[in-house]
Amino acid sequence: MAERWLLLRGLGRESGHWGAFASQLQLAFGNHRIDTLDLPGSGVLFQQASPDRIAAITDACRQQALTDGKLTQPVNLLAISLGGMVAWDWLQRYPQEISRAVLINTSFASHSRFYQRLRWQAYQALLGIMVDKDLSHRELAIVRLVSNLPDQQRQIIGRQWAAIQQRHPVSSANLLRQIYAAARYQPDPLRPTQPVLLLNSNGDRLVAPACSQAIAAAYQLPLRTHPSAGHDLPLDDGAWVTDCIRSWMTAGDGR
Repeated sequence: MAERWLLLRGLGRESGHWGAFASQLQLAFGNHRIDTLDLPGSGVLFQQASPDRIAAITDACRQQALTDGKLTQPVNLLAISLGGMVAWDWLQRYPQEISRAVLINTSFASHSRFYQRLRWQAYQALLGIMVDKDLSHRELAIVRLVSNLPDQQRQIIGRQWAAIQQRHPVSSANLLRQIYAAARYQPDPLRPTQPVLLLNSNGDRLVAPACSQAIAAAYQLPLRTHPSAGHDLPLDDGAWVTDCIRSWMTAGDGR
């Protein structure tokens, strides 16, 4: 039976924000099935209230996957940032449903300081994003914060992201609930039984690379580090991400 992947995005983001990466992953693993899930309060679920606990977000995603027929066999999880916390919680509480996981630029409250999980250097930019009423300006500012691509490319992506936000607006209340859930997340100290690969970016200006390093050290997990990409690693260098996953799985680390 072909393997199946479920992709989870991060804070205030949705399936549409994967952009070309989902297609890159499909090309890399042609016989695998690639599916995406929206967190409650984002994407097609933007009218739902987001829970304020990671476990509750996990349960909502899991139920959605079951309802949509995306969890008919053990799956591979690929998740970024807040989505990585949800994926880790899923691994720990429903291990029989997950084959392996790839977590990108994520962090746990039990292993990193708050100013590492949300870098203090980003506070000014985040404040500007929160108070900006112009949708196009706001989304471009987000792209500039999470991506290290040339500015011409970031402007194109900013327009695409503005269209996504116009179609599926994420409310301020849902953003705050997601932030509250992420800020408090402290997982069980037991190491998951499934293989887990961590990916991070030295150029991440939102979450300190040390956060992934701390998780890797605490749970004795493999970590691959991109030398220059931003927080949205699949956006900045999706080919590098797929190459890392392929080599990890080929070596047997991914079972």
